[in-house]
Amino acid sequence: MQNKSGEVDRFLTALDHPLKAGIEQLRSAILASNAAISEHVKWNAPSFRFEDEDRVTFRLRPVDRLQLVFHRGAKVRADSAEFAFQDPSGLMKWLAPDRGVVGFSDLETIQSQEAAVVSLVNQWIRA
Repeated sequence: MQNKSGEVDRFLTALDHPLKAGIEQLRSAILASNAAISEHVKWNAPSFRFEDEDRVTFRLRPVDRLQLVFHRGAKVRADSAEFAFQDPSGLMKWLAPDRGVVGFSDLETIQSQEAAVVSLVNQWIRA
């Protein structure tokens, strides 16, 4: 996979997390879904970028769960008040008008929601 990062490979090799298999599964599925998505390590976790802007980042703490944070970069954008995103899956919990999370408590949930999450990521990066 051309868009895989050696930096993220090394990070995951050293990672001790009970949902590591799920992290690797989601990572592979997201990267395979869109060649324009790249990755690096941000906030001490794998983060997905589109057009050189961070858009979706894993949150690995606390270690009893896993979250994907959907955001529009590190800073609040000037157009945040007008931003709108429709989540047809209903998986996203909104933290702010332009920031949401999808959480997973176990590998079975990750596996059952993988396709919906990959679809959300691909919609989000263009929003």
